[in-house]
Amino acid sequence: MKIQILGPGCAKCNKLAETAQSAADELGVDYELEKVSDLNQILSLGVMMTPGLVIDGEVKSFGKVPSVEEIKKMMQ
Repeated sequence: MKIQILGPGCAKCNKLAETAQSAADELGVDYELEKVSDLNQILSLGVMMTPGLVIDGEVKSFGKVPSVEEIKKMMQ
């Protein structure tokens, strides 16, 4: 599974990265975490508000930090 965190590296972006890692670890999935800070790449995914969460190329969330439980549902 490829998890991408979209954002400039702000506190919310870092929190989302931690939350996504926790969710993936709890599910026991094999994953690669990538932080994307390039604005053009973020915009090309249609994300206008950060932080954004992309799982396997699909935008799952943006503009907020979902809970571990919410992210686990997105990963299934």
